Amino acid sequence: MNKETLEPEKWVEHYADMLYRYTLVRVKDPDVAEELVQSTFFAALKSQSSFAGKSTEKTWLFGILKHKTMDYFRSFKKNISIDMSSEEETNQIHFDSSGHMVPKPGNWNLDPEKATENKELAQVLAKCLSGLPDKFHSIFVLKEIDGMGSEEICNEFNIKPTNLWVILHRARNQLKLCLESNWLNTK
Repeated sequence: MNKETLEPEKWVEHYADMLYRYTLVRVKDPDVAEELVQSTFFAALKSQSSFAGKSTEKTWLFGILKHKTMDYFRSFKKNISIDMSSEEETNQIHFDSSGHMVPKPGNWNLDPEKATENKELAQVLAKCLSGLPDKFHSIFVLKEIDGMGSEEICNEFNIKPTNLWVILHRARNQLKLCLESNWLNTK
C-alpha cells in the first residue's frame, strides 16, 4: 500500500463509527469521543505525507486515535485523585451488616468464547463499565481491554503499582457484582 491509496474523502463514511465506538468505551463521554475522532481525522489529513503504506488506512487511523486518546488522559493526569481510603466500601462488598463474611459468588459456568458473542451480555457489561468511577473505568479499560502494561499505566496516571492493583481489584469486584445482579440473576 502506498500514499496514493489513502482516500480521505471516504474516512468519515468508512471509519467514523468504528473510531467513535472505540473511543467512547475508553473516555465514557460522547462529546470527548467525537472531539477525539475529529482530531484524529484532522491529524491524519495533516500528516498524509508521512503515511508509509506499511499498514492499512484503518490501522493507521486507529494508531493516530490511540495517541490522541492517550494525550487526552495525559492532559488531566495531574488532576487525578483516587480515593484509596474507601475501606468501608470494600468491607460492604465482603461483609454483611452484622459483620459476617458474605459468601463468594458461585462459579458462573460460562464458556468465555460463547459469552463474548452474547449481545445481551455485551450490553450489560457496557452498562456495568459505565457505572465504574471514571478513573477506575479508564484504568480498567486500558489494562484489560487495550492490554496496556502496568508500568505504562502507572506512569500515565502517576500512581504506584500497588495503587494500580487496588484499583483493578475494586473495578473487577464492582463489575462482578454488577454482572451478577444485572445479567446472571436474570437468566
